[in-house]
Amino acid sequence: MKIRIKGNSVRFRLTKTEVKTLCEKGIAREKTAFNESNFVYAVKVSDKYDNLHASFLNLGIILFIPKKILSGWHLNDQVGFYHSQTLDDGEQLQLILEKDFVCMDEGIGDQSDNYPNPKMDNN
Repeated sequence: MKIRIKGNSVRFRLTKTEVKTLCEKGIAREKTAFNESNFVYAVKVSDKYDNLHASFLNLGIILFIPKKILSGWHLNDQVGFYHSQTLDDGEQLQLILEKDFVCMDEGIGDQSDNYPNPKMDNN
């Protein structure tokens, strides 16, 4: 799982295994260790919200997604989900949850569990 944060935008990208785990078990999580604490980020199924919803809890980011929206994602070609969450102060937080595609540049880490990039030439 990868996250990209810029300003009020948070993008989560999940590998094939993580998408399947999320759909079947209701949660996919990852952590980054620091000396002081771990930074945890996760995507979790929850019917508390009607759309994507992010929270910053216990030094980590949790992205919630309703089960009705997520249903069958690991079996279809839908790339992702997109939502603008209105924060308590009126600001907008852009939320993106996507399948992680193989990068078109060679040699960028292990991409064996990523989805095939539809923009790559299959010849």
